[in-house]
Amino acid sequence: MPSTPDISPPDTPDVRLVQLPVDAIHALAAGDLATANRTSPVVLTPYFAGPDWGSVWSMRSAQVRTDPASAGWITRVILDVESGTAVGRAGFHGPPDDLGMLEVGYAVDPAWRRRGYARAALEALLDRAAREPSVSIVRATITPDNLASRALVARYGFVEVGEQWDDEDGLETIFEVPAARSALTR
Repeated sequence: MPSTPDISPPDTPDVRLVQLPVDAIHALAAGDLATANRTSPVVLTPYFAGPDWGSVWSMRSAQVRTDPASAGWITRVILDVESGTAVGRAGFHGPPDDLGMLEVGYAVDPAWRRRGYARAALEALLDRAAREPSVSIVRATITPDNLASRALVARYGFVEVGEQWDDEDGLETIFEVPAARSALTR
């Protein structure tokens, strides 16, 4: 009988989600990588200040201006601990809402995709959510054509609960998982 090739996922990389100083967030929103790197605790690559992520940094910059306390929850840098390389961004859209819901967001620089960084970042976010007493639900919103992200959240027990329209991304499917359960579904 022929052997079946091993198709198990690669080992999850060791990552740390690094909080950026507010000044670095404002600089990234302005597309100013040099200034962002002067205040960032890790070296950011040009992709961080590029057009693909500009709207996220602009949104987060405005958010921390109006709600400084949200800085501890929002988008961070995904740092590969072994190499010290900034490979993406991940965080929550803000603090938990009045119902205890947190929404996750993550993206990996295309040069670093398909290596487990999104999975590692999502695991870190889910672990934090499970430790927070005020959090009951974790949400992810994903466009219908983002099959990799849809498969990723399914792996952690997220279930489809509806749809929404996002002015930037268009139609998104809403997935949710209880925060305590998310830490157990691996």
